[in-house]
Amino acid sequence: MIRFLLLLVTLSVAAAGWYGWTDYNRYLTEPLDLADAGETFTIEKGWSARRVAVELEQNGIIDKRYWFDLFVRLSEKAGGIKTGEYRLVAPMTVPELLQAFHEGQTTQYSQSIIEGYNWRQTLAHVAASSDLQHTMTQEQLSSPDTVMELLGFPGEHPEGQFFADTYAFPRGTSDVDFLKRAKITMDRVLAEEWEGRQEGLPLETPYEALILASIVEKETALSSERPLIAGVFVSRLRKNMRLQTDPTVIYGIGESYDGDIRRKDLTTDTPYNTYTRAGLPPTPIAMVGREAIHAVMHPDDTDALYFVSRGDGSHQFSETLSEHNAAVRKYQLKR
Repeated sequence: MIRFLLLLVTLSVAAAGWYGWTDYNRYLTEPLDLADAGETFTIEKGWSARRVAVELEQNGIIDKRYWFDLFVRLSEKAGGIKTGEYRLVAPMTVPELLQAFHEGQTTQYSQSIIEGYNWRQTLAHVAASSDLQHTMTQEQLSSPDTVMELLGFPGEHPEGQFFADTYAFPRGTSDVDFLKRAKITMDRVLAEEWEGRQEGLPLETPYEALILASIVEKETALSSERPLIAGVFVSRLRKNMRLQTDPTVIYGIGESYDGDIRRKDLTTDTPYNTYTRAGLPPTPIAMVGREAIHAVMHPDDTDALYFVSRGDGSHQFSETLSEHNAAVRKYQLKR
């Protein structure tokens, strides 16, 4: 009788073990019961793997949490679960779910720094983003010095310092982290381009190159023209000619600029008026991308010293003042 009972217990334990192992493996291979449109699940900072499992079960994403807990322990990935927002789309199994958490495959949002935007426009664009976490107060945003201190770059002027590009980031990224990333990217790109620049440029520092790149950025939206316009400005600097570029005058006018540039604007002196002052303005005048920076580091070798807009986005380039005046009459005065 005792032997029979022992055999019965052994068989029962074996059957239970076989059933449990089979159910466990079925649990790992069956797709999760996700909505057709997918589901959003957010792992908050500080959550343990056990807390994640509880939240998954409460949200109806998993059942049999004990099997999930066992798999997490056996996979040794409990300590590698990343915080953030996840988009869960069928078909997805428990191992695929945990792998996504472990790799941090969070939902990505995007925000751009726009080429040609000045500092005020850039801040307003970032402040309007619904995907960034806004941590800076209006008072802080109104002070360029304060913003740069918050970003970790005290004493630097913010204009032109943020690389124009589209950046992807997870939910919860702050405005400070976003701008810091754009600033660090600018420093890296500028250093790379400065390292590979042409020899003999009339530019003493990477910052001077950034200033000139911002002027090129504002003068044309055509990629094909940027090296040529950069070449004109480089030639003017070499000859100690004033740059005489309208975008710097407009920047010097500031918020009172009404869309028209008048003769008195060209003769009214400001630190940014390149008609009244020689050399580069004191700071950049806009945000720039790599193309404008590269154009300044590798300008076209040209004899042109002047250019004027044709009115279609392109420019007419001239080597002499008389040719330039004729082009102005043709394209600007329509004579």
